[in-house]
Amino acid sequence: MLTRRYLLKATAAGLAAAALPSPVLAQVELTVEEVLFDPQIPVLGNPGGDVTIAEYFDYQCPFCKRGHQDLVNVVREDGNVRLVMKDWPIFGAASVHASSLVLAAGKDYEKALHALMATKGRLGEEDVDAVLEKAGLDPQSLLAAFRKDQDRIDGILARNMNQANAFGFGGTPAFLVNTRIHHGAMDKQALRDAIAAAREG
Repeated sequence: MLTRRYLLKATAAGLAAAALPSPVLAQVELTVEEVLFDPQIPVLGNPGGDVTIAEYFDYQCPFCKRGHQDLVNVVREDGNVRLVMKDWPIFGAASVHASSLVLAAGKDYEKALHALMATKGRLGEEDVDAVLEKAGLDPQSLLAAFRKDQDRIDGILARNMNQANAFGFGGTPAFLVNTRIHHGAMDKQALRDAIAAAREG
C-alpha cells in the first residue's frame, strides 16, 4: 500500500527502479503527496485506486501518443488504478499551447486530452486548435479560460518540469508507478507488470 508520507528522493536512493548514479540528479526531495497527489491536476481512472500511474508526456511525442490508448485500456481494465497525466511540454511552443488549453478545459479535460493524444506527427498551434474544435471544443474559450487560470496552470507545468528534471528523465514518455520510475514507453504487459509489482510493495 502506498503511503503518502513516504519520501521520493530524487537522489535515487528511495526508488528501486531508478538505476541512475546520484550525481546525475539534483539533490531534491519530493514527497509522494506533491508528485502523485497534486490536487490541481485532474485524475483519470479510479480516483481512489490503490496504485497511481503518473505519465510525464508531451502532446507532440510520438511514443506518448502511440502508447496512450494502451495506457487508458490497462487502467480501465484494472479498475483500481489512478492515472495522473503530467504535462511536460518539451517540444516547443505548440506543446505549451496544447498543455495550457487542455489543463484549462475543466469538465472537458478528458475529451481534450484524448483528442490531442489521438493525433499523428508534429503539431503547430493551429493544428492544436483545429483538433480541439473538431472534438467539439472552442479553442478561443479555452484560451480565455487559460488566461483567467494562468497562475495555476503555469504552476503545474513548472512543478512537472522540476520533477522530471529531478528524476533525471531524458525525455518523454516517462512514468512513475507508485514510487518506481520507468523510463521510456511501456506496452500493455509492461504496465500490467509494473502495477502488479507496485501492489506487492
